Amino acid sequence: MRGDVYVGVVPAEPGLTNAEHINASGDHVKGFNTVQSEMQEGLVIFDIVFYVRMRDGLSQIIINVEAQKDEPSGYDILNRAVFYVSRLVSSQKERDFTGKNFNDLKRVYSIWICMNMDECIWDYVHLTDDSILGDHKWKGKLDLLNIVLLGIPNKLPKRGEQYELHRLLGALFSNQLTSNERIDILENEYHIAAEMEFREEMDVMCNLSEGIYEQGRTEGKAEVAFNLRAMGMDDSEIAQALNVDVEIVKGWFENESV
Repeated sequence: MRGDVYVGVVPAEPGLTNAEHINASGDHVKGFNTVQSEMQEGLVIFDIVFYVRMRDGLSQIIINVEAQKDEPSGYDILNRAVFYVSRLVSSQKERDFTGKNFNDLKRVYSIWICMNMDECIWDYVHLTDDSILGDHKWKGKLDLLNIVLLGIPNKLPKRGEQYELHRLLGALFSNQLTSNERIDILENEYHIAAEMEFREEMDVMCNLSEGIYEQGRTEGKAEVAFNLRAMGMDDSEIAQALNVDVEIVKGWFENESV
C-alpha cells in the first residue's frame, strides 16, 4: 500500500478520506479511500496522494500534488491548501497511528502548481513558533504541515539556478512548446533520457489543449463514477456527487461499453 500513488480517487471530505480493507492475510487495515460510499454534493477529490519513504528507510511523509490551469478566482487557493493539508494530517488517525499515539504522525506536504501565471512563483507555508512570554519549549513537531505554492508562467523562464524547477515544469506542461523542444530541454539541461515510449507520451501531452492536469482530474472522476455506479447510484446522483453534468457521466459509461 505504501507504494501506491492515488490519482484523482481519494475524497478530501471529512469521514471519506479513509477506508477499511482486508489484506491477503485476512487482517483489517486502514488505507486511503478510493470509493466514495455515500452521496455528497460538491465532492472534493485529491488530485494525487502518495507516500514517500525517507533516506533512513524507516520514516515516511505524505505528498499531495494539486494542479491548477491558473490561479482560481472563486476562492483563495491558500485556504483550500490549508484544508487539504489539514485533512491529510487528521486522516492519519487509525490509518497511520492509533489511539493517542500522536507522535507517530507523518509530515504532510501539499504542493500546488498553478499554470498560466505572470511570473515564476515559489512560496513555502509552514508552522512557526513565536514565543511571546517565558522560555518553555513545548515538545512536538513544527514540520507536520507544509504547503508549497508554485506559479508557472506561460513563457518558459530563462536558464538559471533559481529557475531550474520552474523551467522543468514549464518544459513538461507548457502548451507553447513542441514535443521536440520539450525533449531537447529535458535531455540537454536535465539529462533525462527520452526513450521512444517517453517521446510518444510527450506527443500526447502536446495535444492536450486544456493541459495534462485537467485530463488527469477528468480521468480520476471517471474512475470514481464507475465505482459509484457499482454501488447502485444512478447517473444523476453520480453527476451531483462529482459536480459534473449528467451528460458527461453518461458519456463515460457509453465509451466504456463500446
